[in-house]
Amino acid sequence: MNQQKTISEIISLWKTDKKQYVKKSSFSAYMLLLENHLIPAFGSKYEVDEIEVQAFVLQKIEHGLSQKTVKDILIVLKMVIKFGAKNKWLNYQPFDIQFPTERTRQNIEVLSRTHQKKMMQYIQEHFTFRNLGVYICLCTGMRIGEVCALSWEDIDTDNGIINIRRTIQRIYIIEGDIRKTEVILDTPKTKNSIREVPMNKDLLKMLKPIKKIVNPSFYVLTNDAKPTEPRTYRTYYKNLMKELDMPELKFHGLRHSFATRCIESKCDYKTVSVLLGHSNISTTLNLYVHPNLEQKKKAIDQMFKGLK
Repeated sequence: MNQQKTISEIISLWKTDKKQYVKKSSFSAYMLLLENHLIPAFGSKYEVDEIEVQAFVLQKIEHGLSQKTVKDILIVLKMVIKFGAKNKWLNYQPFDIQFPTERTRQNIEVLSRTHQKKMMQYIQEHFTFRNLGVYICLCTGMRIGEVCALSWEDIDTDNGIINIRRTIQRIYIIEGDIRKTEVILDTPKTKNSIREVPMNKDLLKMLKPIKKIVNPSFYVLTNDAKPTEPRTYRTYYKNLMKELDMPELKFHGLRHSFATRCIESKCDYKTVSVLLGHSNISTTLNLYVHPNLEQKKKAIDQMFKGLK
């Protein structure tokens, strides 16, 4: 065993090592979890045992963190501890953490068909480049960072396809004592997020004449060489919803609305998953595929029909 180090000392060495291998945005996410949760809880310790981690998990959930966030924190903790064990600075005993049973299913918020039609019609009649971004999201299910990073060269009106290859996001930077945020243009969330999405006829009709006269290197939302960032665009969207007397819906609700309309139209789940850029089909199924009462009754009737 090398000389023992505290978790804080191991984190410091792990950060230097990890920075070489991960995307800037992933590294930024790790730093936030370390600084806000792991260093305050375990930084001064030389060992971390299962009982302490279990207590930490329950405390975080009690304080209102989602299970997903707590699981993300545990992933980072395990990476740090394994790194420490590999370098013989501490002992690592794998821990088996229990999570309370989640009894409620989170409802996905979407636009009703009526509100979606109203919004799309309004944008067709009141064209601006910023309004166009909302219309594109409703027609393609793009994430806010992806539409902010969309340039005119990504839009192929000859083949009726939008190529999604980049995303814009604001990340948190920690350099020594300096804390700041920075806007970065990067590849999307996962390799599946780099995708082609076909345009429907109305969207194509709207974009074809514009594409002929714009600078291909300009960003779609600004029609300028400088993009807008998600935080600014989110505010614009919020004001647009208010102006149209629409229900309050997060921007991500446009993506949920697109996916929900696809499922309602009996699209196959694999295709919906690919269109959304999900890393696997189970994400799509868990989020959007929930049989209604009519479908449940039909399944029961079919089963008993087979028994006769």
